[in-house]
Amino acid sequence: MAGKDLFENSGEVESRPLADRMRPRSLDEFSGQAHIVGNGKPLRNAIESDHIHSMILWGPPGTGKTTLASLIAGHSGLKFKKLSAVLAGVRDIRAAVDEARNTRQMEGRGTLLFIDEVHRFNKGQQDALLPHVEDGTLIFVGATTENPSFELNNALLSRARTYVLKRLEPGDLLQVIDRALADEERGLGGRKLKLALASRELIAHAADGDARRALNLLEISSDLCEEGEIGKQVVEEVVGGNLRRFDKRGEAFYDQISALHKSVRGSAPDAALYWFCRMIDGGCDPIYIARRVLRMASEDIGNADPRALEIALNAWEVQLRLGSPEGELALAQAVLYLAAAPKSNAVYKAYNSAMEDVRSGASEEVPLRLRNAPTRLMKELGFGRAYRYAHDEPNAYAAGENYFPDGITPRSYYQPSPRGLEIRIGEKMARLKELDRKFEDE
Repeated sequence: MAGKDLFENSGEVESRPLADRMRPRSLDEFSGQAHIVGNGKPLRNAIESDHIHSMILWGPPGTGKTTLASLIAGHSGLKFKKLSAVLAGVRDIRAAVDEARNTRQMEGRGTLLFIDEVHRFNKGQQDALLPHVEDGTLIFVGATTENPSFELNNALLSRARTYVLKRLEPGDLLQVIDRALADEERGLGGRKLKLALASRELIAHAADGDARRALNLLEISSDLCEEGEIGKQVVEEVVGGNLRRFDKRGEAFYDQISALHKSVRGSAPDAALYWFCRMIDGGCDPIYIARRVLRMASEDIGNADPRALEIALNAWEVQLRLGSPEGELALAQAVLYLAAAPKSNAVYKAYNSAMEDVRSGASEEVPLRLRNAPTRLMKELGFGRAYRYAHDEPNAYAAGENYFPDGITPRSYYQPSPRGLEIRIGEKMARLKELDRKFEDE
């Protein structure tokens, strides 16, 4: 049976969000998830042969769970009935079952009951589905962003096959964006908008595997653009979105906290104490200084002397317990200790470098070998397979093991300084790297 857009109502296309209008109407328009709906894959074969079974669609938001359920129903001639587990209860399930029975009697066709966020159903609500799934009254399709092993009853899991949907790749998202720009009936094609490849890639990157987010960003950009072209600046503003906010307390205030911070970093305890007293005398909130001192302990000392973080945190606690003016003495003690401590920004640099990679990269999946597998389903999916338990390895170290995502070349963010405790940390890391090299040579 030919596919049908079950989300489209005549005369209401333009009033609906672009992401809703552009839902695929056939499997050929469905982007991504080739591992389950590609040619020759089991689910694709089941759909095309009309051998539909109950299933759980598990995956991140915007990966096509609702759309796929709709396409299955449309292709197989099933009535599509949708419930949200956030709003529905046992009464709604019973009503859907009665409706499914009537549909079979009156129209001679079955019903696909799609339950969005099915993990929100409690045990009683899930149990209410079981007899009707078993007797074939309806085909059950549940969508969830949560691990079904933890959120769904074993009885329901045993009656439904679980399919894992993955975040969309940038190429998939570009396909979604291009289709929306070209479609004159449902998309933006009627406006003949132009969008440079670099801007399309920026939207795809910002969407981070979520087709709905990609189309929302595209729609907002198109609403803000001049007729004919969506400019790069518009896209950058829409994607950037979050503008940082600053507390306007005067230039001198920030000059003084900067001087305090730089004095601590420069190992000048007397100057650090002077600027601390200047700020307290000027009426600065001691809690604000406590937060900044705690930051200094991580940013400028780090693992060269881990006690600095503890002392800074203790000073903050003393300030909270004693208040002014007694608490300021503890803060002064922390400032002096930090200024005199060995310095290292290795943790700060490693954190910034790693965060830059995370923000500029995709949300790579955790390798199966690094995932826990407390349930049978997770074991069947390969979770935890081939994991090397470090404590069982020589020197309690799994030489040569890679703990990064499979799609990322291992990085070396943390470079211990030759100061304080980091001398010993660096020596240990060097020994472990030597073990890695020997493992690779064997």
